[in-house]
Amino acid sequence: MAKTKKKTTASVEDKLKALHQLQVIDTQVDKIRIIRGELPLEIEDLADLIAGLNTRLEKFDAELVTITDDIAANKNTIALATDAIEKYEKQLKNIKNNREFTSLTKEVEYQNLEIQIAEKKKIQNDADILHKTVIINACKEQIAEREEELKIKQVELDEIIKETEKDEKALMADSSKAEKVIDDRLLGAYKRIRSKVANGMAVVSVDRNACGGCFSEIPAQRQLDIQMHKKVIACEHCGRIMIDANIFEEQEA
Repeated sequence: MAKTKKKTTASVEDKLKALHQLQVIDTQVDKIRIIRGELPLEIEDLADLIAGLNTRLEKFDAELVTITDDIAANKNTIALATDAIEKYEKQLKNIKNNREFTSLTKEVEYQNLEIQIAEKKKIQNDADILHKTVIINACKEQIAEREEELKIKQVELDEIIKETEKDEKALMADSSKAEKVIDDRLLGAYKRIRSKVANGMAVVSVDRNACGGCFSEIPAQRQLDIQMHKKVIACEHCGRIMIDANIFEEQEA
């Protein structure tokens, strides 16, 4: 099926009016997308933050398990050393010579030293557990807060999408109607300008003898040409398409 060609029989004034209408529509669409566009970024940042916090929490939990294992190992060391001391002290009661006495005494001293080291480690481990528990609880609180914030923002985004989707579709339909009045070359120029300027304003009016986009002064003769609505005139400084403010009044009338 052959593609229908766009009509290009409209007058320059009609094209200028259509350009203005298209700019108004596109600006409204931009506002909708800006409102919607900020929330997904915030949601993405929150999701990344939560993922990072969960990674930290997993690390802290693993460290807590290691500390708990160390405590169990220290308890076992103390128990074994205590049993050994009891055994050596019983043997000391039945020693036969100084050599055995010296050997058993050193073993008792060694086991007591093991107990002292294990008890010091236990004190440090208890402090580490307390510290890690505080950090873990704080991390869990942060995760809960961020997840609640994420939930609220996601609901907000879903509501905005629901509320604006219909308006955006209607605006896009109006945009298509306006585009039909404008020839391909002029429409292409409009879209090209919109993509280059920060605020998306490709069509501006002359305000106080200056371009409504870059505020550069417009010569009197050029202003007269713009007011005639007989040709499309672009700003020599910023390239935006300039339209006489009276066209807006005619459209609104």
